[in-house]
Amino acid sequence: MIKEIHEQPKVIRNTFKGYISALEPIVSLGVTREIDFNVLILACGTSYHAALVGRHLIQQLARIPVQVELASEFNYTEAVLSKTWAIVITQSGETADSIKALRKAKASGCRTLVITNVVGSSATRLADEVLYITAGPEISVAATKSFVAQLTMLYLLAFGWASTDARSLGNMIAELRQLPNRVHEILDREEAIAEQARHLAKYESQFLVARGVNFPIALEGALKIKEIAYVHAEGYAAGELKHGPFALLTPNTPVIAIAARDSTYDTLLANIKEIKARESPVIAIAGDADTEIDKYVDSVVRVPSVDPLFSPVVNAIALQLLAYYIARERACPIDTPRNLAKSVTVE
Repeated sequence: MIKEIHEQPKVIRNTFKGYISALEPIVSLGVTREIDFNVLILACGTSYHAALVGRHLIQQLARIPVQVELASEFNYTEAVLSKTWAIVITQSGETADSIKALRKAKASGCRTLVITNVVGSSATRLADEVLYITAGPEISVAATKSFVAQLTMLYLLAFGWASTDARSLGNMIAELRQLPNRVHEILDREEAIAEQARHLAKYESQFLVARGVNFPIALEGALKIKEIAYVHAEGYAAGELKHGPFALLTPNTPVIAIAARDSTYDTLLANIKEIKARESPVIAIAGDADTEIDKYVDSVVRVPSVDPLFSPVVNAIALQLLAYYIARERACPIDTPRNLAKSVTVE
């Protein structure tokens, strides 16, 4: 897992290479969206969390409504799918629930696109169109580099449809090109993150909170901690803790708060104050330029300051490292967690 975490700068470059013009702010994926079609994204597990980020990106940049469904639940619904473009995200291209959802979408007359890592997989043979994330073989059961590659492809998809001026799009593409360097900066801070993890490893229950585009990253971070460190971890939209989970907050329930300097920041600080009033220790993941956050939390995991639109990537990688070192401190079998398989081929 740690090897694959460290491969992520290269994976991001490989994913966007060939799709971005060197001369103009243009993204060419070879797929087009029918103007009057709805967009439906189907996925499971980590890929579902990538899909939730993708929904935010597409809706913000392209002003297109996007529906995201768990493939396992979609398979048992009576969805109305007229004029729908169904995008299925699956790392292996063999995920049973996702394959079934893809078949259902096709049978309903949907145009279908698969985002996957594996050439020649079942999903690629079924779909009308395919985008490969080119993450390379991922051996550890817990997905890391494939998740970040999926995010990169969803940025490209959103940029390709963006209803913005060329200058703004050019700035976003330039920021995407710099993302591998920002990831290297996070990896250079590995020991500091490991130190935080050694402290967190003693707790049996943890919460992760965020708002906006980083809410799915809270879900993904919690999943990583659950699956490799065997710690009960839950991801929440920060405003939702007061609707029940506050009952579980104690001095022995740390909360990891993802603090992006976007339109949700001030509200998140208010949520952190509410958490601190319940005596839970709070660890923030925040950018280098954020000097305000220190006033509200017990400690901070620092990540490079990036445009808030790209904060999910840097925050996800910080959480991957945090989960890895929590698991290492607890002497867990990190690459082969109990009861799990790399490719889920049963419903």
